[in-house]
Amino acid sequence: MIEFVSYTNKIVLYWEIPDFYANKSDFIIMHDDNVVGRTSDFHYEINNLKSDSKYTFCVYMENDEKNIYVGEVTCTTSAKKEFINICNSPYNAKGDGKTLNTKAIQRAIDDCGADKCVYIPSGDYLTGSLNLHSNMDIYLEKDAILRGTTEVKDYEPKIKSRFEGTEMMCYSALINIGTLNRECPYTCENVRIYGEGTICGGGRQLAENVIERETILMKDYLDSLGNKINECESPRTIPGRSRPRLINISCAKNILISGITIMNGASWNVHMIYSDTIITHSCIFRSLGVWNGDGWDPDSSTNCTLFDCEFYTGDDAVAIKSGKNPEGNAINIPCEHIRVFDCVNRIGHGIVIGSEMSGGINDVKIWNCNLEISARGFEIKTTKKRGGFVRNISVKNCSLSRILIHTVTYNDDGEAAKDLPVIEKCNFENIRLSGIMHEKDGRCESCEAIKVEGLNSHDDRVRNINFKNISISGTTDDLIDISHCKNVTFNN
Repeated sequence: MIEFVSYTNKIVLYWEIPDFYANKSDFIIMHDDNVVGRTSDFHYEINNLKSDSKYTFCVYMENDEKNIYVGEVTCTTSAKKEFINICNSPYNAKGDGKTLNTKAIQRAIDDCGADKCVYIPSGDYLTGSLNLHSNMDIYLEKDAILRGTTEVKDYEPKIKSRFEGTEMMCYSALINIGTLNRECPYTCENVRIYGEGTICGGGRQLAENVIERETILMKDYLDSLGNKINECESPRTIPGRSRPRLINISCAKNILISGITIMNGASWNVHMIYSDTIITHSCIFRSLGVWNGDGWDPDSSTNCTLFDCEFYTGDDAVAIKSGKNPEGNAINIPCEHIRVFDCVNRIGHGIVIGSEMSGGINDVKIWNCNLEISARGFEIKTTKKRGGFVRNISVKNCSLSRILIHTVTYNDDGEAAKDLPVIEKCNFENIRLSGIMHEKDGRCESCEAIKVEGLNSHDDRVRNINFKNISISGTTDDLIDISHCKNVTFNN
C-alpha cells in the first residue's frame, strides 16, 4: 500500500518494503502513464504540483523481465494557507538571538486557525516553552532558528509527562503538543511543523541547570534512598528525569514534523506518549554532548513513521518504549506499528527498543537504514525487572555495526514486575554487519557482530530469533555470541 504526505505544492509518497523486493532494485513512480521519477529508496517527493488538486500515482518495482506493481494512491495537495508572520504587528517578534519572544510567538500560535500557518522567517528567535493546539501549522523558513533559552523558569509550569517509563511531573518542553491524560480521547490533533529551519533547545546547559535545581529541591528524598541510589545510572539520574523534551507530543493524533533540523533538547528531542499517527521525515537530528540526547522516541504510541532522516545524536537515534516495571505493566499500553526506513546514523547509538518496554512492544519494521557508524547498531535491551514483551520485530536490508539482544544493569531502580520479560519473533534478513562499534568520541572497537543473551536460568524468555542472509566482516574471534535463549536459527 502506498501512503502519502500532502503539502501545498508537493506530495511525498512512501511505502513498505514488499515481500517480493529484490535487493538494490529501483522503484518507478508514474502519473498518467508517464514516468515522473525513479528511486532506490522507499519514498519519493513530487514537486511543482498545483495546490488543492487531486493526483493519482502508481509505484512499480523495476525488473528485467516485467516491472512489478507495488501500489497506487490518489491524493490531494493542500490548499494554500494565510501566513501569520511572527515579526509583523501585533506580534513583533525579533530574530536577533537576544530578545525573549515567548509571548509574541505564543500569541501568533493562539491566533492560528485551520486556514492559517504560523510563519517563522529567517532569524534567531529566542523563546521559552510554547503550547500548540489542534488544527494548526508552523512553517520555519530556511535560516530560521526557534531557539530555546537555558533558563529553567522559561519551562514552567511543570506538566504531567513520562520519562524513562514512569509518569511524573516534568518541565514543559520547548514545543508542547497535547496534554497527558489517558482517560480522555486525543487532546490535540492535526498539527504540522515543517519547512527548512531549525528548532534548537537549551541543550546541555539547560540540562545542567535543571539537574542543579532539582538536586536541591529533592535533597531529602535523595538522602532517604541510601544505597538504593546505586540502582540508578548515576546520582544525576533522578533529578535529571524532569528535564524538558524539545518536542513533547502527549495524547495527540495526526502530527507531522518534516524538513527541519531538530537539535539540542535538554533530554530527548522528539517524544510521543500515548499518541497515534506521528509522521517524521526529511529531518536532521543533532544532540552531541547532551546526556540522554535521544532523537526520536515513540512511547506507548501507535502508527509512528520515521523516514529519510539523519542522526548525529548523543544517545539513541531512535528508542522505542512502553513503560517501566509495575507501572508500565499496569498502564499496559503497548508501542505498536512502528516503521523506520531510509534513515542514516552518522554518530550515536543507533536504533534501540527499550530498555523501558513493560507495556509491550509489537510490530516494529525497520528497513533500508544505514546504522554502520553507530555504537549499538540495532539493540533490544531490557532488565529482569521489566516484565512485558517485545515481539514481531523485523529488520531488513540494513547495514549495521552489530545486533544486540540483551539485559542491561542501568536504569534499574524501582520495584520489579511480577513476571520476567519475553523477547520473541525477531527476524533479521539481508543484513550487513561490520562488527565494529563506533563511539561518540570517535573511537572504533571490534565487537561481536551478533549477541543474543537471554536471562540466566530462564532459557525460554528470549526465543524464536531468526537470521537470514547475513554477512559479517568483523575481525574478532567471537563474532557471534548466543546464550540462554531458545530457537535461534541461521539461514545462509
